[in-house]
Amino acid sequence: MKNNNLSDRVNNLSESATLEMTRLSRNLKAEGYDVITLSIGEPDFNTPEHIKEAAKKAINDNHTHYTPVSGFPELRKAIAGKLKRDCNLDYEPDQIVVSNGAKQSIANVILCIVNPGDEVIVPSPYWVSYPEIVKLAEGKMVEIPTTIETDFKVTPEQVEKAITKKTKAFIFSSPCNPTGSVYSKDELKAIAEVISKHKNIFIISDEIYEYINFKNKHESIAQFDFIKDQVIIVNGVSKGYAMTGWRIGYIAAPKFIAKACDTLQGQYTSGASSISQLAALKAIDTNPSDSEDLKKMLNAFNERRNLILELLKEIPGIKANIPDGAFYVFPDISDYFGKSDGGKTINNSKDFCMYILEKVYVALVPGGAFGNPDCVRISYATSKEQIIEATSRIKKALAELK
Repeated sequence: MKNNNLSDRVNNLSESATLEMTRLSRNLKAEGYDVITLSIGEPDFNTPEHIKEAAKKAINDNHTHYTPVSGFPELRKAIAGKLKRDCNLDYEPDQIVVSNGAKQSIANVILCIVNPGDEVIVPSPYWVSYPEIVKLAEGKMVEIPTTIETDFKVTPEQVEKAITKKTKAFIFSSPCNPTGSVYSKDELKAIAEVISKHKNIFIISDEIYEYINFKNKHESIAQFDFIKDQVIIVNGVSKGYAMTGWRIGYIAAPKFIAKACDTLQGQYTSGASSISQLAALKAIDTNPSDSEDLKKMLNAFNERRNLILELLKEIPGIKANIPDGAFYVFPDISDYFGKSDGGKTINNSKDFCMYILEKVYVALVPGGAFGNPDCVRISYATSKEQIIEATSRIKKALAELK
């Protein structure tokens, strides 16, 4: 409900659907219900010990003062080195800006490049915060719809058709939240070739799930020299290092974009936590090929993905593709629209999620929040036992719908 005492900016924003479902499930848990949460995008692993030790050392060494707005020089240098090591990308430390999580990194970029009325092309399904951040910048989001049959990936032809004189940016994630889709090198090159014909358009490449990839090595759209000056990479330590609460994200961008983000960030948060930055430095300095913690986490996610896909096959009316990354499945549940248990009728994905939550205490996220109202997002960042129990409950609840 609109509150006239608040700004239009805030009144026009929507609550994050993932955070809403997490809040509802926490409320039910507080009331004593046995809730299984498959809604939150957070690894269920703890931060590796060597990273925690680096944070403790930072505290003991009294690194507890203000930090440079764009991040400690040694961290920015390490991020530049990581981009070269992992993706063969050449960036200077002054092209890196460290922020309070990748979400702030995205907001910084969009607020720095988008004017009122500018258009931002967003493949759908998309991460829930993209449209809200564009809205904050008074831009206009232009959706490109995709389907489960194409693994929720856009084609170059679709991108070309969506471009207008007002287009300022194209934002996407690979691996993708919420679908788990991963773009191949050839697919990225084809999209880059389209956008390279329009020198005034930036590509915001959200690569936060870089290490949660079951297919091949990560491919970045910044690898193509003919488009690199138009690309802004967004990444961070939350997913690949199980460091969600540390709140460290970063961009790698053309120098004038990095400078603009430094100016903006300097006025509303300044630099990220000193302790978190030094923990992130230890994380980023670890080669992923040498990280037993990452290998363990990736193997676990791969096993869970295969498990949940097999279990979903046993539920009539649910259609899922095979995601190649992240830790989500995004099944089509529209076969249940119009069905009822005699008391509640399922008209959309939100009704579906609320029915499952209230009936059998399993928290999912409605697909409408991601731009596809026929689907739901299921996170398998939890134990196999929880996945088995949750899908059993879902199957039982759906069997009651007629």
